[in-house]
Amino acid sequence: MTAASAGKAANDLDPFWMPFTANRAFKAQPRLFASARDMHYFTPDGRAVLDGTAGLWCVNAGHARQPIVEAIQRQAEILDYAPTFQLGHPLAFELASRLGMLLPGDLNHVFFAGSGSEAVDTALKIALACQSARGFENRTRLIGRQKGYHGVGFGGISVGGLENNRRGFLTLPGVDHLPHTLNLEEAAFTRGQPSWGLHLADELEVLIETHGAETIAAVIVEPMSGSAGVIVPPVGYLERLREITAQHGILLIFDEVITGFGRLGALTAAEALGVTPDLMTCAKGLTNGAVPMGAVGVSSAVYQTVVEGAAGPGIEFFHGYTYSGHPLAAAAGLATLDVYKSEGLFQRAAELTPYWQDAVHSLKGLPHVIDIRDLGLVAGIELAPRPGAPGARATEVFHQAFDDGILVRVTADVIALSPPLIISHAQIDELIDRLSNIIENTP
Repeated sequence: MTAASAGKAANDLDPFWMPFTANRAFKAQPRLFASARDMHYFTPDGRAVLDGTAGLWCVNAGHARQPIVEAIQRQAEILDYAPTFQLGHPLAFELASRLGMLLPGDLNHVFFAGSGSEAVDTALKIALACQSARGFENRTRLIGRQKGYHGVGFGGISVGGLENNRRGFLTLPGVDHLPHTLNLEEAAFTRGQPSWGLHLADELEVLIETHGAETIAAVIVEPMSGSAGVIVPPVGYLERLREITAQHGILLIFDEVITGFGRLGALTAAEALGVTPDLMTCAKGLTNGAVPMGAVGVSSAVYQTVVEGAAGPGIEFFHGYTYSGHPLAAAAGLATLDVYKSEGLFQRAAELTPYWQDAVHSLKGLPHVIDIRDLGLVAGIELAPRPGAPGARATEVFHQAFDDGILVRVTADVIALSPPLIISHAQIDELIDRLSNIIENTP
């Protein structure tokens, strides 16, 4: 043991450079979880914290569900790892087949990744490969949306529209952005999808006129933006994007890393809202957060163009990850799909939505609440920022919520809620009652 290491405690907080965290502030006053079960986390001293965010938008079936735990344990004993470069293992094919049957439309091919960020970069590369294989070598431009979040890979931050995520990093050339659809003056306190904002989809026609359709490969949007503070699509907006992209030969990508697997009362937002893209990313709820995994659902037309249309033998798409289709992740994914089906959790989410909507909108009128947005089992409660201290008020709510036994998420001054789909009416009441009290007492 060196002199340097001798002075360190085994549980020293300093070595872990925490993601998306104010490291200095956290390590001065850490908030830790030690275990979890169903709807609750538990702190090291045994205090229960009601999970109002499904972990990080991912634990849709609740924590430490036994069928998922047992599937991972069994698989670790049978086959802990297997490469999927020029080789395979049965569970990866089984999970891809299950997903292909469940995803909407003809999204019946699946490319596996290790996370949502990887899934996004994969989808962008597939789109570029498809346009090239079609003979459109000049179709290289990608279009995202302001306030969009598509992970933290270089592709994702380029098409994403959150400035803090791009600042200080190189981004891809040939990227443009649609305007976001959030407007408090026109649509504050809307229940579900706002009626205002459909016209913003036509801004895609402006970008097409500016750049030329022959230069645009794909448009990527979240059906509902989660990380930007729960931005709900206007009525008809996604349908209009689908219409415009199809008309001009542009691929449409839905980033469903957050909205996938029951969050909006169906397997996907595409299914819930009745709009099918050409490619769809997912992660998070795919394995209930138990093992990292991402995936891209790909239409038959895109797959056939890239793979079956490739000239000559050999690799058709030079892309992949060491953990693509990882055995433990595949086992977790299959078990998670079984839990969703056997417990009818997507239908449960749909049935809970009216009660949830009434509960979250009961917060209207509290001090500093300037908007409430909801869709499915998601809600965003926006607080007025303090002068000169944006984000401070919501951060105080977040910290007090943890101390009072509920977990929420904050983005700037928006409190985001997305509980596991197993939440009960009583637990919704508890979550909202505690949050109401905290907001009311936060200056």
